Amino acid sequence: MTTEPPSTDSRPSSGSATTRIVLIAAALVATGAVGVKLWQDRSASVQTAGPAESAGEQPDVQTMIAQLEKRLKDNPKDAEGWRMLGWSLYGTGKYAEAAQAYRKATQIDPASVEGWSALGEALVLASSDKVTPDAAMAFEKALAIDPKDPRARYFSAMAFAQSGNTESAIGGLASLLKDTPKGAPWEDNVRQMIKALGDKSGLDVSQELAINAAAPAAAKGAELATAGIPGPSQTQMREAASMPKGQQDAMIEGMVNGLEAKLKANPKNLSGWIMLMRSRTQLGETAKAAKALADARAAFAGDSTALAQLSEAAGALGMQ
Repeated sequence: MTTEPPSTDSRPSSGSATTRIVLIAAALVATGAVGVKLWQDRSASVQTAGPAESAGEQPDVQTMIAQLEKRLKDNPKDAEGWRMLGWSLYGTGKYAEAAQAYRKATQIDPASVEGWSALGEALVLASSDKVTPDAAMAFEKALAIDPKDPRARYFSAMAFAQSGNTESAIGGLASLLKDTPKGAPWEDNVRQMIKALGDKSGLDVSQELAINAAAPAAAKGAELATAGIPGPSQTQMREAASMPKGQQDAMIEGMVNGLEAKLKANPKNLSGWIMLMRSRTQLGETAKAAKALADARAAFAGDSTALAQLSEAAGALGMQ
């Protein structure tokens, strides 16, 4: 599903609000779909990072979470509701609680690859970035349903790295990189992890880093800025529509602000900056989109390839 052109209004129209809310959320989730937060927090030596910082919590978001919890008490068999609760708790940095919600979802809907994969990632972050046996089992369940699931493949590779099997970890990441669509939000992070593992172990990873590396940089920036996002399911649309507009706005603003805060802490994430520009543009926040572009250019000053991608992304988004 192709996203609609950037709006020139200050806010989305009410008729498209629910669709836009879910699509922007989907874009932001895609930015972290295979553990981007974990990758960015990890040091270049691939040592396990400390506990991840919690995103700033906003009262309106907490109200939304409370209402979701209340609705699930009345309807505890709502797997999509549990996944949405897990997603909301994850967004506020409550990883252990998010894992509990995702576990409920997998018990009700064990055929959902998203549920198992998200459960595994939440368990990893709740365990100070360790791929625990419980998390590994969740990723195995996800891969049994969809062997191509990128998040489960990434963390399965990291389990090898944590056990000291660096060659298998690099092999798994290289396989993931081969199957990664050009311009996907996690592409650069996979390369960075392969390089970090190679640097730490002394292994030559030049062949792995060369996988799918030939696309023009400018085209890659434009592709990411305008990439189609899978359309929301009917259930997701109903869930989003059931929230009062103020809570919808608070949810999206909280997610976008959270992405911005992570980029300030870890600015060397080109895909993240482009996704922030895209999200701000879709929200009609043109001044904030322009600031994101300026901040991104400052972060990549001197990097002609990255700067070219940013310029192409800005052009594709209709930014001045």
